[in-house]
Amino acid sequence: MRSVLAIVAALAVVLTPVPASAHGSGKGPELTMRGADVSTLPRSLELGAKFYDFRGRRDNVYDILKQAGVNYARLRIWNDPTSGYSNKEQVLKQAKAIKAKGLKLLIDFHYSDTWADPGKQFTPAAWEGHDLPQLQKDVYDYTYDVCTSLKRQGTTPDSVQVGNEINVGMLWPVGYVANSDFGPVASLLNAGYDATKACNRKTQVLVHTANAGNIDAAHWFYDGITAAGAKWDITALSYYCMWHGSLDNLATVITDVKSRYAKPVVIAETAYPYTTENYDHLENIILSPAPCDGIPATPQGQAQEFSAVQDTARTAGALGVFYWEPTWTAVDGNGWDTEDIENSGNAWENMATFDDNGRINPYIRWEK
Repeated sequence: MRSVLAIVAALAVVLTPVPASAHGSGKGPELTMRGADVSTLPRSLELGAKFYDFRGRRDNVYDILKQAGVNYARLRIWNDPTSGYSNKEQVLKQAKAIKAKGLKLLIDFHYSDTWADPGKQFTPAAWEGHDLPQLQKDVYDYTYDVCTSLKRQGTTPDSVQVGNEINVGMLWPVGYVANSDFGPVASLLNAGYDATKACNRKTQVLVHTANAGNIDAAHWFYDGITAAGAKWDITALSYYCMWHGSLDNLATVITDVKSRYAKPVVIAETAYPYTTENYDHLENIILSPAPCDGIPATPQGQAQEFSAVQDTARTAGALGVFYWEPTWTAVDGNGWDTEDIENSGNAWENMATFDDNGRINPYIRWEK
């Protein structure tokens, strides 16, 4: 076995898991949203993936994550993905498994048939050519339908995101922010907000951007939607140190936006590599042996960076931190491309918190 994994396996045999409750830093308020995005998990399980706890014992993956401190699961939802995964049917099914384990649920609406992020926000094929009033109705009806379907089966979402990393808008081109005109995107956000509250008043609505590293960009967007009358409950940010800068800067951004918009803040995505090894045919996104602050791409390094992000978020007054795709290991057939899931491969597997054998990093903790 590869050297890093051999070391982890040896250590995991002798390490006794410490209850997550014993790992609180004491540096600030408790992190109440300790999350894991597990959107690719159903496909991995169907393909035979097995998961193992700190001691190398096979167990239910949700129980393993709970043992590590997770209390919240995040699921993306695509309107009509070619792959047939992360759609409404799959999300409803996975939500049952999540809630059965006592975890809270965050639904991440991409409002797309595929990935939506700062560089692309493709309108679902069924909504192509719709004008703004029709898209407002589309967003409302779709959000309400998904939320009420979850509610009917006893898995009401605790939180939803209206859009995913919408730095310059959503549902392009209609919802794209051109010439700092935030009216269209604010109206789409409000359609999602109103639909969520009509489904369940207690469900919290997040507006999510990848602006944790750029306070000016955060001000431009959130000032803009505020002036245009957008409604939301929690400000959500993505933070990856290799792209978004130092932890000191992250603390500044969290503190600033929390005060400026008088709303709680959550880090909706973060991750760090545990190795530079590649376990499939697709090159990894992160290749550097020490991508941030000299922290090595090792199991210990991954845990160190994740702990530092959590400590920073806690001290700055954030509600919590979500790890992005800790279970997305290199399973043949569970690729990134919704149109070629069988063959496209996974460029993120070295960022998972489970190794290539399915064993969780024995050092990783979601800390209160």
